Amino acid sequence: MSALSPETIAIVKSTAPVIQQHGVAITSRMYERLFVDPKIKTLFDEAAQQSGEQPRRLAGALLAFASNVDNLDVLTAAIERIAARHVSMNVKAEHYPAVANALLPAIKDVLGDAADERVLNAWGEAYWFLADVLKRREHGLYAQEGYSGPE
Repeated sequence: MSALSPETIAIVKSTAPVIQQHGVAITSRMYERLFVDPKIKTLFDEAAQQSGEQPRRLAGALLAFASNVDNLDVLTAAIERIAARHVSMNVKAEHYPAVANALLPAIKDVLGDAADERVLNAWGEAYWFLADVLKRREHGLYAQEGYSGPE
C-alpha cells in the first residue's frame, strides 16, 4: 500500500472544518445512497441508524481522519474499534466499493461546487487508503484462531 500523496494529505486536511460543519449531513446522505441495496443495509445496526447515532459516529470518524490524515498513529485505537465493529457485523472487503460509491457522491450532494474534482479525488484516494488499513486489520481479526463470526 502506498502512502498518501502530500497533495492529498493537504486537501483532505483542509476539508476538516467543512467535515466538522457538514459531516452528519454527508454521512446521512451517504447512508441514503448506500441503503438502496438491502443486502448492505443488513450489515448496519438499524437502531443506530434510526437514532442518528451511526451517521454521527461516522461523521466523527471522518472528521478525526481529516484532522489527523498526516498523523495516522493518533487514530490507531479508533481504527481498532472500527475494525472490531466491522468484524462483529460481518463486513467484508467486498463491501468497501459500495461505501465509496455512496460516500463520494454524498460529499458532492451536500457540498455542491465546494467539492470540486480535486477534493473528490483526494477523498477518493484517502478513502481507499483508509479502507486498505481497515481491511488488513479486519482480515487479521477474522483469521484469529477461535473467531467464529458474529453471533
